[in-house]
This record gives sequence, C-alpha cells and structure tokens, in this order.
Amino acid sequence: MKKLVSRSDFSLSFDGMHGVSGPYAIRVLGDELGVLPQSLLRCNVLEDFGGAHPDPNLTYAPELVSIMGVFENRPDAPEFGAACDGDADRNMILGKNFFVTPSDSVAIITANYKRIPYLSQGITGAARSMPTSAALDRVLDKMGLPKYETPTGWKFFGNLLDENMI
Repeated sequence: MKKLVSRSDFSLSFDGMHGVSGPYAIRVLGDELGVLPQSLLRCNVLEDFGGAHPDPNLTYAPELVSIMGVFENRPDAPEFGAACDGDADRNMILGKNFFVTPSDSVAIITANYKRIPYLSQGITGAARSMPTSAALDRVLDKMGLPKYETPTGWKFFGNLLDENMI
C-alpha cells in the first residue's frame, strides 16, 4: 500500500466524519503510509461529530464528495476516496468522479478477493444483510460460491464467520 500511495499518479482522500476511524486514519494512512494531512478530513474525534450526521453517504460527506468530483467531473480529483461512519462499521468508497454505494462495496471486494492478501487463499462464501443490495448475490452466483442473507446485525455475520461459511 505504501508503494501505491507514494506513486505520483495516485492520490486519495479520507473522511473520518469526526468518528473513531479518524485517529486510525492519521496513524495508518498518515504516519505509516505517508498520506498528506490535507487528504485526511475530519479525523479528529468529536463527541457531537462536529454537529454533522456521521453517516457515510453523498448527503453527509459533501466535502469529500466535492473533492472526488462525483457530481462535478473534476479532472484533478483523487483516484480513491473513502469515509467511515461514527463507529467505523459502515463505509463509503469513491473513485475519481464516481462513487460506490456502501451496499455494493462488499460485492466489489468479493469479486476481487484474489487481489487482497488476507483473502487471496480463497473464500468460502459471503453474506449480506436483508436491506443490502443484491449486487453481492450476482457476484457470488457468477463465482459459484454460497451466499447468505442475514437479518440486520453483526451477530448474525459472526455466527457465519465462526462456522467458516463466509
């Protein structure tokens, strides 16, 4: 990752939304990988999230959305952008002049698992909660892997993880 981040043709922007992911972004992205401080937005933890709603979406991360050129088609936009909600269990991923819905990000990760060192040895399946998009279902069907739909809540994913089903 450090090699990627240091390339002259790559840039990123991260919005911590004044939540718990901010200090981690500063430590990992900034201190370890060398991402410039101006690329790390709202990474100081504030009890009231700076008066904003800490939900990573196009409405509540307007500065990041603008930087990434989602609606403006900016040629100077970074190649990669991301935001995490207040407790860092949801995310928003953006590319230069486009965004990926949080519901679809797991489908993208699954489709590209062989490129992710932690997952590169293989996956046994994947799961999504009921209100999430069906993009993951289509990816798993194409890959011939089991898919699971759970009620909302991490405990349901935990059970599948414990059984090595996902």
